[in-house]
Amino acid sequence: MFFELRVYPLMPGKADEFVKYMDEEIIPYQLSKGMTILASFLNDAEDTYVWIRRFADVEEKEALYDAVYNNDYWQNEVSPKLPELMDGARMEVTILKATPRSFMQ
Repeated sequence: MFFELRVYPLMPGKADEFVKYMDEEIIPYQLSKGMTILASFLNDAEDTYVWIRRFADVEEKEALYDAVYNNDYWQNEVSPKLPELMDGARMEVTILKATPRSFMQ
């Protein structure tokens, strides 16, 4: 099992709109496709959004990526709205493995 830490720099003044889009559209959609989303955060400066997803293994991650991103809905409805809300060129994705004493397993 491993985790994916995703860090999204937000466009100036777009934090509230981005959080609403994540909470009402993106997270429910990804959950409906089987994605496990453990947490989401907005930093205190309200210029960075962070979220954590969990995968059983690489095969599950690849299958879920395909289910979530490779379809008309994501490509034509969801994705086109993101550039006005976040700076995708500065997005960071880090793969994390839990240590033995981590509460997140």
